[in-house]
Amino acid sequence: MSESILRVSNLQKKFGSLHVLRGIDFAVEPGERVAIIGGSGSGKSTFLRCLNFMEIPTSGTVELDGKTLGRPISDTSDVRQYPEAELCQVRERVGMVFQQFNLFPHMTVVENVMEGLVTVKRMKKPQARERALTELRKVGLEEKVEVYPSRLSGGQQQRVAIARALAMEPEIMLFDEPTSSLDPELVGEVLRVIRQLADEGRTMLLVTHELGFAYHFATKVIFLADGVFHEVGTPDQVLKNPVQEKTRTFLNRFSEFSF
Repeated sequence: MSESILRVSNLQKKFGSLHVLRGIDFAVEPGERVAIIGGSGSGKSTFLRCLNFMEIPTSGTVELDGKTLGRPISDTSDVRQYPEAELCQVRERVGMVFQQFNLFPHMTVVENVMEGLVTVKRMKKPQARERALTELRKVGLEEKVEVYPSRLSGGQQQRVAIARALAMEPEIMLFDEPTSSLDPELVGEVLRVIRQLADEGRTMLLVTHELGFAYHFATKVIFLADGVFHEVGTPDQVLKNPVQEKTRTFLNRFSEFSF
């Protein structure tokens, strides 16, 4: 067996009295593609955000390549214990693409992709531009490099966001419902880019309601509900032959779901 690239142990997250994640144990192997499904409020986005410390877990550990990210976490953890430079190092290694594109409106496409390379990695602008152009070509936006985000479609903006994350050369990519803000006719162009990244062998975790895509994309599917993993298995096991009643009830809501 290959050694896990990502390992989560007893991961918990509370927001005041609201217990969102309730002790998650999970491991991801290099090159695995994990689809995370579940209803609204089940903790999917919070789980992803804890993996790159956009949210500081309340307790538990997150390990990358056998090394604990940030610091060992206890119930007394406080975000103030984590210097911004330390958190930036974590987010370089664990990239994230959000539901909203979060592009800088006053910067061109290429400048948006360059920004992290210049400010975080301290790369010289000519090298940063070359790296940005490489990633923009990968997502099919080489002709939009000098365009501002307001002149792009939602699908194009999300592809810029993907290029921006890729430019940092993360070891793992996290996608938090990357198509949920898009018009239906634009969803396919973003999913094609994610499929291309999967074909490159990247390690990825994807929160999605696109169950048909999840079936063909994922090597492993997780059904998350009430802050715990109710069912974990292959796409065939979880999406076609679920064991847990909660999983079956959730899937029955998607009458249009087909393979």
